[in-house]
Amino acid sequence: MNAEPPVDTGAGDGTDVGEIIRFDVVDHGPDVRVLHVVGELDTLTAPLLQVRLLEQQAQVGHLVLDLSDVTFLGSAGLAVLVGAKDDADSRGCRLVVVPGSRIVKRALEATGLLQLFSIADGVPEALEAAR
Repeated sequence: MNAEPPVDTGAGDGTDVGEIIRFDVVDHGPDVRVLHVVGELDTLTAPLLQVRLLEQQAQVGHLVLDLSDVTFLGSAGLAVLVGAKDDADSRGCRLVVVPGSRIVKRALEATGLLQLFSIADGVPEALEAAR
């Protein structure tokens, strides 16, 4: 597992988002990867997720986005998810989302976005789909 260190926004305001969000990346073979997100997805952290998603989608053909430990999902986070889906489609990659938490499921359902994504109940199910 590759746990990325806390991230400083570099904004010069001393804002350290390391306490707000963390990304863990786990390889499951040469073309399958899980990006596990822990924390809040809001206007401050959504751009960080966008960067991580672009990096991962450029490297693998099947990406599982595990949001089971996301504690808040705002509109900025939702917009990043939609962009990641569009990016995956344009690259011919597969993006599977594991909402996991009630918070994430509710946000996706309330906005009508749940049907947009390939959804799995858990990471094992998402990985099985990659095989």
